[in-house]
Amino acid sequence: MQNTPILPPANLGILGGGQLGRMFTVAAKTMGYRVTVLDPDPNAPAAEFANRHLCAPFDDQAALDELAECAAVTTEFENVNADAMRFLARHTRVSPSGDCVAVAQNRIQEKAWIRKAGLQTAPYQAVCKPEDISDASAEFLPGILKTATLGYDGKGQIRVKTLAELQTAFAEHGGVDCVLEKMVDLRGEISVVVCRLNSENVQTFDPAENIHENGILAYSIVPARLSADVQQQAREMARRLADELDYVGVLAVEMFVVGDTHELVVNEIAPRPHNSGHHTIDACAASQFQQQVRIMCGLPPADTRLLSACCMANILGDVWGGDGSEPNWLPLQSDPHSHLHLYGKKAARKGRKMGHFVTLAQDVDTALQNAQRLHTVLKK
Repeated sequence: MQNTPILPPANLGILGGGQLGRMFTVAAKTMGYRVTVLDPDPNAPAAEFANRHLCAPFDDQAALDELAECAAVTTEFENVNADAMRFLARHTRVSPSGDCVAVAQNRIQEKAWIRKAGLQTAPYQAVCKPEDISDASAEFLPGILKTATLGYDGKGQIRVKTLAELQTAFAEHGGVDCVLEKMVDLRGEISVVVCRLNSENVQTFDPAENIHENGILAYSIVPARLSADVQQQAREMARRLADELDYVGVLAVEMFVVGDTHELVVNEIAPRPHNSGHHTIDACAASQFQQQVRIMCGLPPADTRLLSACCMANILGDVWGGDGSEPNWLPLQSDPHSHLHLYGKKAARKGRKMGHFVTLAQDVDTALQNAQRLHTVLKK
């Protein structure tokens, strides 16, 4: 079964109906497939486009039984129940595997796998109980104490400079398992999206250079403003990690660019399409969501060529009016080089990702400047 390609109009299933599930659903439907979405939110963004919405918790057995009838199943986020994915794998094709998702759910396991692949991480210490904090912990200060699970967009992270601050931060996290990560000489952050069917069928997109604001990705520019050698190294590192995991699907690998020599260290992985890969819809030969569909169907990844320099800009709920009024869309919609993508979310909240846009240009600096200009006028 695993080697037989799945062709339209087969029914594909996805755990999660957020914006990533929405863009997956659009890609799958465009390619001729039917889509079933499992998500407990009655207003799940993906449900608007899916053939069927199973509105139930992710561990609801009756819903999982129905999802298991799909020709193949994938996920849009890593905090899905890994055991649910393992259950589905006993009945249908599932990618990525529940085991790979479980690795990405826990920073301690994740960093161990990264190092097992022979790749470097920032120096770190697992902090799972108060006794783990000792004089030896000073080696990792100043640092960031991150919860081992359920952290995203800067959540679950506290910066610490002293042992006393570390003890206080661990208590503030509620005593849950954490990772103390030493601060590095950070010069930039990049990500590489890998599309892997097997060891013979692997493609990587060009590294994206990521700019964060308040812990949330604000802009991704492609190609990254790094040397060709560093970009090639980033691609090779991402592929090496995917091979080590024997990964099947779309995997995002986030990296720190460290020091004057632009040394690359792996920060974390996401077993799914990634926010920094949204530009692929408008600026690449095939999008990361088309790749997700292809690979879960047993088809080799498509061409990942970058067709234009570009900048992706996130649109947060911050730009909506306090009364819920819409942003000023006219300048963005009137720009012939920009493409707006809204996620269909019912309520705008500060820090909530409501959409994104991609601006194309002859070079990345121009793309970034235009994206920043257009983003500014959304608030007016």
